[in-house]
Amino acid sequence: MSRLLLTGANGFVGRILTARLQQSGFHVTALRGNSTPADSTADEHLVCDIRDAKALAQAVAQVKPAYVVHLAAISHVPTSFKDPLLTWQTNVMGSMNLLEAIKQHAPEAFALFPSSSEVYGAAFKSADSVDENTPPQPLNPYAASKVAAERAFREYSRQGVKGVIARPFNHICAQQSPDFVTASFARQIALIEAGKQAPVLKVGNLDAVRDFLDVQDVCSAYIELLKLADKPGHPPCLNIASGHSRTIREVLDLLLSLSTAKINVELDPERLRPSDIPVAVGNARLLQETTGWQPKIPLQDTLRELLDYWRCQA
Repeated sequence: MSRLLLTGANGFVGRILTARLQQSGFHVTALRGNSTPADSTADEHLVCDIRDAKALAQAVAQVKPAYVVHLAAISHVPTSFKDPLLTWQTNVMGSMNLLEAIKQHAPEAFALFPSSSEVYGAAFKSADSVDENTPPQPLNPYAASKVAAERAFREYSRQGVKGVIARPFNHICAQQSPDFVTASFARQIALIEAGKQAPVLKVGNLDAVRDFLDVQDVCSAYIELLKLADKPGHPPCLNIASGHSRTIREVLDLLLSLSTAKINVELDPERLRPSDIPVAVGNARLLQETTGWQPKIPLQDTLRELLDYWRCQA
């Protein structure tokens, strides 16, 4: 059974990915931050702030993983604007600390570094869909930090650290924070149905077009990417995307269609992002050709599960 170190294991993706990795035969050691309570089914648990280079090196030396998946990050764009220093310290220096620890203490490990489709930024404005050859043009601190972390990953790969970069597009599921748009909609609908919120759903830009995936499909892609450890010469970076465009309005309408409540929709200026881009759709042909991966879960099924989750919380 291969030993795998998973950073950010307590995030909504980390919790789901842990179970999927275990089902695939990995022995998972979950690495979580000092302020985060244990919330993972991992085989082992370690507490470590990835900004602490010495502690992280000790953790990697202790686990001696054959694989590393690096999910830990400040990933909420508004938070990256409010606290850019924390974002850069976590996303860039934390990643460099991990890469150095792998180089020194687990030199044979294969590392999967999930970056983000946010790195493309302004490039979305000049393309119907972006592929891995599209130069990143980040428009927010989170995206800029991910570009820098990718550069660090590529530099360490030249020094012998093995692995692959993934650029996932918007992925959603029931456990996602209501800071993110689809969970925000579902939570508000559930609260309105329960009589705990006035029948007014507050929204940001509904005309933006995005590429949505179920988190289970993203986790399937991550597992396929880990298999590239046995395939030298694989592409260094791959998009994870559905390739289908949907407006935020379409997603909201799908959620509203799953409710019988009478709900008014109201624009909230505080929910508008200063660098919002009109269309963000990805081309995942390279991933499909390299691994055979295809998204399988219909968006409506994902949204139904999301709304049912928030109904249970309301």
